[in-house]
Amino acid sequence: MEYDIRYRPSYSMVVVGLNEGEKIIAEAGSMTYVKPGIEVRTRMRERGILGTLGMSLLGRQSFFVNEYVATSGRSEAAFVSAPIGDIEVLPVTTGHGFIIQKSSYIASSEGIDLDVQWQGFTKGLFGQGLFMIHATGQGTLFINTFGAIDKHTLAAGESIIVDNFHLAAFSDTCAYTVKQFGGLKETLLGGEGLVTEVTGPGELYIQTKNVKEFVDWIWTLIEPRIPQRTAR
Repeated sequence: MEYDIRYRPSYSMVVVGLNEGEKIIAEAGSMTYVKPGIEVRTRMRERGILGTLGMSLLGRQSFFVNEYVATSGRSEAAFVSAPIGDIEVLPVTTGHGFIIQKSSYIASSEGIDLDVQWQGFTKGLFGQGLFMIHATGQGTLFINTFGAIDKHTLAAGESIIVDNFHLAAFSDTCAYTVKQFGGLKETLLGGEGLVTEVTGPGELYIQTKNVKEFVDWIWTLIEPRIPQRTAR
């Protein structure tokens, strides 16, 4: 499977070339276009009913995914994700998968399994709306980030502390600990909330923009325009 990432870094789109018989699995709603010769098939996620419901209700991912299969000669399909930013390609191999932010997933080649990472990240993070997906198997994984991608290769024992809303993905060979940023006062007043300490060996991908801060900034522009009700 060949691919080309266009319009980097702000408005990235991945264009995948498929030979006859090849397929790519993509998140519902991520397709921008397909050329003739591609058949689209919709199916449930593969991890059984509990895993599928977990992806849908907790991970906010679609209950279904789409398979794009080249059925008559060579063709192509293009995909994007909602955040304005870059696209990165992560090679998933046996024994080296990735833990990715739920909103980062765009598409993956056949042979990659996606599942909610139930332990660790899904514990105690409901208030921040942060859920991670564990990608394992063998193949190619495409992720999208909000802003540019800052990649770090961590040696064994090397650590970086990352704000959770800037955390895009990291190798599942890494260890991680979710914790408060400083003490309670710093967590409440410092604006950081929860952070994740990621320890190598492995790769760490950080997105340069914070979607929560972006939403809060938009709200500062909208709030003054909302008419206030007069008490009777």
